[in-house]
Amino acid sequence: MGQAHLAGSSQARTNLVLATLFCGMFVLGSGELLVVGVLDLIAADLHVTIPAAGVLVTAYALGLAVGGPILAASTIALNTRTVLIGTLTLFTACTLVAVLTADYGTFLAVRVLTGALQGMFIASAFTAGTSVVPPDRTGHAIGVIVSGVSVATALGVPLGTLVGQTLGWRGSFAAIAAITVLTLIATAALVPSVPPAGTGAARQARYAFAPRVLAVLFLNFVVFAATFAALTYIVPFLQSVTGISGAVLSAFLLAYGVATAVGSFSGGRFADRDAGRTLIVGSVGIAASLLALHVVGASAWLVALVLLVWGLCQYGIVPSLQVRVIDLAGPGGQLAQSLPVSAANIGIAFGAFVGGIAIDRFSAPATVITGLILAVITIAVAWATSFLTPPAAADATAAAADATSEPA
Repeated sequence: MGQAHLAGSSQARTNLVLATLFCGMFVLGSGELLVVGVLDLIAADLHVTIPAAGVLVTAYALGLAVGGPILAASTIALNTRTVLIGTLTLFTACTLVAVLTADYGTFLAVRVLTGALQGMFIASAFTAGTSVVPPDRTGHAIGVIVSGVSVATALGVPLGTLVGQTLGWRGSFAAIAAITVLTLIATAALVPSVPPAGTGAARQARYAFAPRVLAVLFLNFVVFAATFAALTYIVPFLQSVTGISGAVLSAFLLAYGVATAVGSFSGGRFADRDAGRTLIVGSVGIAASLLALHVVGASAWLVALVLLVWGLCQYGIVPSLQVRVIDLAGPGGQLAQSLPVSAANIGIAFGAFVGGIAIDRFSAPATVITGLILAVITIAVAWATSFLTPPAAADATAAAADATSEPA
């Protein structure tokens, strides 16, 4: 009875830690994407054009993709809990600067820094989350944590946009700062101390940037490029091909957002079972969804169903992408944890770019075809990377091959 009570207490503590890290991902994810919903308000207030305000989105993505790994490497010798607390503190301060500034250049610089801070938080959150679960539950922990971003996309951004339209864009950012403070308090109270791995950044980098890891990072890149080549321009597609607009359009986008959140939660369990196979199945699902979207695009009900499947497949493989990178990096896993989100953001930027070319030169349906072509490439890459093995296993295989090749 006592052991059962202790086990239950330990599980409750673990759930609280994961919930806290989920909240951190949710609030930082909301802070990242909120600009999109209040872009016109920011442009008018700071006296810049809409395209100039849009650069704030690009600046954040670049900060996350480039600055995140740099900050993760520079803090690798620190206790993970300390890094999480410091990151949330700085993120709050930067958000308040954004609220108070009237200077576009200052806001732009703050966006770059907050992007880098989010990248560092993501890597540290994965380290803290996986430290409180057994090895066979790593995927589950990552799935819970990463779903914070999916929920931010589905719920946080629409709610933040509503606040922005009511109280002004500064009010919505002030709300982000307030929620970050609450998350900071919960992190300090609930997240346990996680000592550094004891491996220097230089040695970790040798494993984190090994060819086998880079292969999965390329898979991460092409997965997100395939989806965002079409998803970035899904509104014009739904308007011109499916024939929907207004509140119905918002409902379709919400359906996709909810599906991504469900996919993130459930995808962790599949990652624990077989991450490599999950990546293949998920890649096939993304390609099939894009093909179906092209074929049945004129049917609103079928498109709604396709968006649900697409969201489930897209974010259902995210935990597996993270797990594979960590496993294949071996001793460099702590540093490698910051790399998938960088690859994903570069993929998003590339996908949006090629999708933009497609819609500019052809039409909205061409963006779906562009995504489908990239998705087919994704299937091949997912299949090829499924044969990759972690450093220890790879070394053992090589040693066995050498032994069998030696003359008797």
